[in-house]
Amino acid sequence: MNNLFTVTRRAIQCRFLHQTPKLFQGNLYEPDYLEAMKSHLPMYDTLNIQLRGYDYAILENYQKFIHKLLKNMDVNVEDAWATPHQVIQVTTYKPKSEIVNTQYNLKLYDRTVQITDVLSTQLPVILRALEASTPAGVTVHVRPHEEWDEEIRYVPDTELKQLKQELDDLGGPLKKK
Repeated sequence: MNNLFTVTRRAIQCRFLHQTPKLFQGNLYEPDYLEAMKSHLPMYDTLNIQLRGYDYAILENYQKFIHKLLKNMDVNVEDAWATPHQVIQVTTYKPKSEIVNTQYNLKLYDRTVQITDVLSTQLPVILRALEASTPAGVTVHVRPHEEWDEEIRYVPDTELKQLKQELDDLGGPLKKK
């Protein structure tokens, strides 16, 4: 009987030790539902899908296709933009000479689709879909967003820069006191 009493008393003590009441859950200043809304899977912050190609129409339609594909996959498309095209001059020469055979002016177009908060389980599916649907002549690069992506996006106003330079050469702007 004494043995049964000792076991019961110890069981009651252990129960009280493991069942200490919690006064609050989560953070003191934030409600519990904010923690419940967060994803349990790791997420990528901001990614840029950069598209490059020589044919304007194909590149523009492919960007539109990617935008719709990502929207259907419930991926947050933050922004999409075009950067100014680059003109590349290609020269071919006649064999064993320095005589120009032909010259080509190629325009390289660039489009970027920016996505945010992509789940780590979704990104491989997105990459496979991009790889399978890329048309001929288009290259696709997926990389994290950087600061210079914002800077390259805008076209500089050369006429405004020239006028500012002329103003500085003449003595700068007039200052009123």
